[in-house]
Amino acid sequence: MSTPKFRVAICGGGVGGLACAVALSHASNVEVDIYEAASEFAEVGAGIGVWPRTWKILSALGLAEDLGKIAMIPPNDQPRVAFHFRKGDQPEGIDFHTLVTPGGMLAFHRPDFQRVLINHLSDVTCRAFTRKRLVSYTQRTSSSYSTVTLQLEDGTTAPYDLLIAADGVKSAARRTMVQELAAAAAARGKPDVAQKLRDAGLPKWSGTLAYRATIPSERLRSLIPNHRVLETPMVYFGKNTQLTVYPIARGTLINFAAMRARYDREYTTFDEAWVKDVSKDELLGDFDQWEPEVQALFKCVDRPNRWAINTTLPLPSYTSGRVVLLGDAAHAMMPYQGAGAGQAIEDAFVLARLLIDPRTTRATLGRALRAYDAIRRPFSQRVQAASRENGLLYTLNYPGLSFDGGPAHTGARGDAEKLERIRARIQGNWEWAWETTVDADLQRALRMLDEPPDDSGMRRGAR
Repeated sequence: MSTPKFRVAICGGGVGGLACAVALSHASNVEVDIYEAASEFAEVGAGIGVWPRTWKILSALGLAEDLGKIAMIPPNDQPRVAFHFRKGDQPEGIDFHTLVTPGGMLAFHRPDFQRVLINHLSDVTCRAFTRKRLVSYTQRTSSSYSTVTLQLEDGTTAPYDLLIAADGVKSAARRTMVQELAAAAAARGKPDVAQKLRDAGLPKWSGTLAYRATIPSERLRSLIPNHRVLETPMVYFGKNTQLTVYPIARGTLINFAAMRARYDREYTTFDEAWVKDVSKDELLGDFDQWEPEVQALFKCVDRPNRWAINTTLPLPSYTSGRVVLLGDAAHAMMPYQGAGAGQAIEDAFVLARLLIDPRTTRATLGRALRAYDAIRRPFSQRVQAASRENGLLYTLNYPGLSFDGGPAHTGARGDAEKLERIRARIQGNWEWAWETTVDADLQRALRMLDEPPDDSGMRRGAR
């Protein structure tokens, strides 16, 4: 490769980091190093959902053909059932909506999805390193040039023109960034702002535990040959509990995620291991009154993983100097829109397009990062807020729309009206995923590259 216009480090080899590396692979003059903390590139979790807005990005990256081969159903624009909604926390459940969207939701097995991304990395401009965990970074700015130096857990350091932090909800880069932003706020005489920033550095427990597993489809079929989950993605609603299940891996597996919510514990700290193998008995008590078709799913689960769902508080900037946050490091969100991976991919696409644009050079990197922040931060934070609200609705915790009985309980008709209001709010929160595209936002970001150069990215990001 000829001398690159700049060198980029991507810390984190999950969906967001790899998607960004794939997007940057479309340029021949951007050198990319990917640092992954684990001993190999291996996705955690089972299923990943892709909505039309994200699918259009993946197609633009040249991934459609290979991803189409591993999708549950080959993608197209025809109306398709995305999810079927059912209130299931009772002896006989209630169907109350079938969510039909253009193309539906494309379901993938995460390891398969990641493998496609890895296969599309450039072997000329991109290098990958494992067992390399980011601990912190330092920045040096002079009148003519700025660099960021990674500090890695093994004691090594590495200088770059830009650090793209895709290191997840526990992001070390985010912790360092908020200290930079807080120091700048304190220097401006705003100690309250500085403290709020420091508080936003660490992840917060959402109050929700997720019990995840994959079920062999044949095992479920042997119990109930025509179980609807074998063909149809399902969302089962319940008070403080919720279950989302859908087929993946070309229908050979069922992705299973059961939620238990404690909103009185939201934004506290979860002091146990975030991910842990547990016995099935730990969650059965919350679901023992649920309907038979749900009980059949639980019978197929041997030993689920318990995940503490942690999120991040909104930041006033995703950038500081020559560092930019992407995906969960920027906006870890609740899973109730299937949007976490999609938003990371969207971050990656917009950022990469800004970086590979001929107008972006070492001298104008700050301008590109400001454009990314101006476009992606407001949108991703709106999706983050909508995902939280959908969680309240899924678990029947939304004010005025619970099913607790007592004087407010109005019987079957009143219940049906509440379920319709729940449906309407969920769908309204979610329509961006299939009714909009990233195109307009990307064009707005690219137009910002024509603004006068200003290389004061750290100072502007801290305002």
